[in-house]
Parts: sequence; C-alpha cells; structure tokens
Amino acid sequence: MPRLHDHTFGQDQRRPGETRTWLVIGLTTIMMVVEIGAGWLYGSMALLADGLHMASHAAALGIAAFAYAYARRKAKDPRFSFGVGKVNALAGFTGAILLALFALLMAKESVERLLEPVAIEFDQAIGVAVVGLIVNGVSMLLLGHHHDHGEGDAAGEPVHANEHDHPHHHDHNLRSAYLHVLADALTSLLAIIALFAGKLFGWVWLDPMMGVVGAILVARWSIGLIRTTSAVLLDHQLDTKTRAAIRESIESEPGDEIVDLHLWSIGPGLKALILAIRSESPSSPDEYRQRLPHIHGLEHVTIEVHGRQSSD
Repeated sequence: MPRLHDHTFGQDQRRPGETRTWLVIGLTTIMMVVEIGAGWLYGSMALLADGLHMASHAAALGIAAFAYAYARRKAKDPRFSFGVGKVNALAGFTGAILLALFALLMAKESVERLLEPVAIEFDQAIGVAVVGLIVNGVSMLLLGHHHDHGEGDAAGEPVHANEHDHPHHHDHNLRSAYLHVLADALTSLLAIIALFAGKLFGWVWLDPMMGVVGAILVARWSIGLIRTTSAVLLDHQLDTKTRAAIRESIESEPGDEIVDLHLWSIGPGLKALILAIRSESPSSPDEYRQRLPHIHGLEHVTIEVHGRQSSD
C-alpha cells in the first residue's frame, strides 16, 4: 500500500515570529496599563485614548500568537487538505480588519477633539508618550527583522525563486503584528510632535490633526494587508511570470500541451501546483515533474497526463 503524502510542510515547527510576538504582547500590555493609568491620573484624554488603542493591538497580537500555536498543534490533522498554512493568513486578515477599525476609531476621536478641544497636561503626557515610543521601537525591532515590506506572491507580484526567498518573508501573521506595533509607534510619535507644538506654541489643534494623518496612514497599511491575505485565503493564482515559466518548460517538447494550470499559496512561503497535460506521446508524471523550473517553496505538485486522442 503506498505511503500517504505528508501535508505538514514544516508547520509543526515553532515559527521564528512566535516567540517575538509573545515578547511584544508582554511589552504592549505593560505599556497599555501605564498609559491608561497615566491618562486617568493626569486627566489626559490623549494618553487614555492611546492606551485604549494599545489595548486593541494587544488583542490583535494575541490573535497572532494563538494562530501560531493552533497551526503547530493542528499541523498533522488530516482534515486540512493542504496543511494549516492558511491559518497564518487568516490571523493576518483578522488583524488587518482590527487595524482598519482602529483607524476609523482614531479618525473619529481626532475629529471630535478638533470640534471640542481637550485640555492636556503637556509635561506628564509628553513623558509617557516618549516611553511609549521607546517601547514601540523595541517591539518593532523584535518583529521587524524578518518583516516583508511588500505584498509578494499573494498579490500577483513576481515570485523570486532563489535561495534568499525564505518562508518568513511571507508570514502574513507576523506582518500583521508588525503593522499593529508600527501603528502604535506612529500614534506615539505624532502625539509627541503635537504635544510639543501645543506646549511651545499653543497649537492645541495640531494634536487631533496628527490623529487624522495617522488614521489615514494606518488605513492604507490595513487595506494592503487585507488585499494580500484575502488573495491567499481565496486561492488567487500566483504571478504570471512564474506560470509562464512553467508552461514554457513543460511545453518545450513537441506535442505536449498544458490544458490546466493552478499555482497558489498554501502557507507562508509554501506553494502548490496542479497541472493537466495533454500529449501526443505521454510521458510519466515524474518525467514532467523533472522539467519544472525551480520554484522556491513548491511543496505540493499534482500532475495529470492525458493522451491527445482521449482528450479530443
């Protein structure tokens, strides 16, 4: 009896981003408590709002950490047809939705403060905001070392099939966590700029204006991540350049023709390929597999071969 194909694809191993995500959760939670407490103590709505924003991000980071643990625990569950790699994208998508909601909340609060300015104790608020920025900077260093700054193969861009294309570059879960921390850092930085301007020049209106700018930037990040992760969840075909290379390699022999081709992402840096080939002189699937160009992360290949007469 033939051995069943393994669909684990290394998902049972602890991922590089998991430990860093837990460290960031700890730092974010501590800073959240400090900012909320300082907001109540000093009567600063700016700090209180920032603390509540960090609370939403702590929850999102918790989702990311849960996704890592769940994927590792369920990696060998046969109910998942192509493994649990898409749990990563699902967590990233959820985090992106939360990020978009955070941007809307941030914009709403900023507009309200433009209409009804809130008195701020500048010295205390600046001190806590600086500490928050430092904490966010440390968190970004923890998460950002392997952060993917582009949208990669899931968004239809070329797949770089070389030794430098590592799976963690496509870790949408880690990217979501990174963007949450980056959003926190942005709000802290904008708050510091606005607080200094308010203290030195009396420009109290600048604080809510910075909030609007930050909300727009956060919304752009969230939309990009939603597009990337939804492409993975909906099994978008990967880039046309790689598919063209596959077609060229397989059809290099006269009489061989690809009649169906599916190339999609099944996890961070993991790809699957299904080919249906029609040929006048059919070869074995293994022979066609040998013709395939090198595609980094191609872990699952299914090839169907049909004689031309039986298909016509």
